[in-house]
Amino acid sequence: MGKLVIDHLVKKFEDVTAVNHVSLNVEDGEFLTVVGPSGCGKTTLLRMIAGFTEPTHGSIRIDDDVLFDSDKQMHAVAPENRDIGMVFQTYAVWPHMNVFNNVAYPLKIRKTPKAETRERVQEVLRLVHLTGLEKRMAFEMSGGQQQRVALARALVGNPRLLLLDEPFSNLDAVLREEMSAEVKEIQRKLGITVIHVTHDQAEAMAMSDRVAVMKDGLLIQHATPQKIYHRPVNTFVAGFIGSANVVPARKKACGGADAEGMMEVRLPGEAPVRVPYVRSENTDGFIAFRAHQVRHDEKGLLAAEVTGSQFLGNGIRYLMRLEDGTRIKMISRETFDTGTVVPLAVDSAIWLDE
Repeated sequence: MGKLVIDHLVKKFEDVTAVNHVSLNVEDGEFLTVVGPSGCGKTTLLRMIAGFTEPTHGSIRIDDDVLFDSDKQMHAVAPENRDIGMVFQTYAVWPHMNVFNNVAYPLKIRKTPKAETRERVQEVLRLVHLTGLEKRMAFEMSGGQQQRVALARALVGNPRLLLLDEPFSNLDAVLREEMSAEVKEIQRKLGITVIHVTHDQAEAMAMSDRVAVMKDGLLIQHATPQKIYHRPVNTFVAGFIGSANVVPARKKACGGADAEGMMEVRLPGEAPVRVPYVRSENTDGFIAFRAHQVRHDEKGLLAAEVTGSQFLGNGIRYLMRLEDGTRIKMISRETFDTGTVVPLAVDSAIWLDE
């Protein structure tokens, strides 16, 4: 079992609140990814779960075991007693040890019998595709192989929880994609609970059962990748996950939904756009839409000037500017020169109050 419960967790470093009353439940066997910009508190949160950083306030529990509880004046349980495996960004593989000894080290610390150690090491090496490399020294291995060694070492003790601290950031793009797929497959086979920290939004969306988005120490949204992508709670999440276009908009104060559950909002230049109805007393807000949800339309009432372009292979991403200065992106297979003013239509968008 490996259900994690975090309740009102706080970490302060002098006058800086790195993690601000974060509450989070991670179900047994769930793959959760924590994302956010640099300095948002995601790594501090992970280190508190691991036991490397003691919280200022709150509680952490795995199943029925309390690891920290400030209300009960309980000091944090030591990392080695938490039954947690962790893979670091830098791998932390010991260069003076071969693969077998690197992976076996946690079992050696626990004084596991040699026969059992040998069996468990061989089992996890098969799992991470390193069978036959037991005697290879760590410094003789590639980055991807060292990552597999670090993963095997984290798994060899059969932990209830596996923590991943940006484990793919030092790998090239192809190997990064390969390793993320392998880790997800291993997680499925073992049924282990995983908490993964990354700044890569695409990686988070592809690997996770749920995603937690953090900003300035706060947990902003915690939901499935689909809900985070299609129903972000505010403009920060919309812009951070999937780089949505965020455009100022206004609507009627007392307007209701039409027969299709939609409402009309006005963009800069009074261009009308229909979006799903949202009950809100705000008349000023924003709409969010993706680059593939806006298109060239000669009858479109929204106009944008092309300021640049990026070739994507299956299309072109155009960087554009609306008449009020708001910058947006559009993906299209049509060709437009820089400086061209293009009439646009927005096919799908959502309303956000903030």
